[in-house]
Amino acid sequence: MTICNLTELPKMLEKGQRLLGIDLGEKTIGLALSDPERTIASPLETLRRTRFSSGVETLGALMDQHTIGAVVIGLPLNMDGSEGPRCQSARQFADNLLKKIDTTIAFWDERLSTVAVTRTLLEADMSRKRRAEVVDKMAAAYILQGALDRLKETP
Repeated sequence: MTICNLTELPKMLEKGQRLLGIDLGEKTIGLALSDPERTIASPLETLRRTRFSSGVETLGALMDQHTIGAVVIGLPLNMDGSEGPRCQSARQFADNLLKKIDTTIAFWDERLSTVAVTRTLLEADMSRKRRAEVVDKMAAAYILQGALDRLKETP
């Protein structure tokens, strides 16, 4: 379908459709899922980055399974708000995804999401191994929750 501004998403969704949050890492992709009312984000799973085609098949199956109406991809802006190579990579991922899956995509500023999640996991006294297993899907949930909170503020 298209890439749109986050505030345009509600008009494009049917009642009960969920949002899928994506945190793109170099080695993994964290996924999070909203509830059907689009108020709460929950970590879903972490995918290993392999060939794009196999990852897209997995994403497509998850989107069908969970009635996903749109995707929110974390945009890793620099601290000054400018876009660097990682933003280009996220935008390219979105373009490639749209070539394979008919969906709507919005971006959400993900600055410091992994830092915030890691701090929370450290405060919970989680082991290094366990943190590594959950940080990407938790970061995806953090990103998606920020977008959901912003959508609640939009009239």
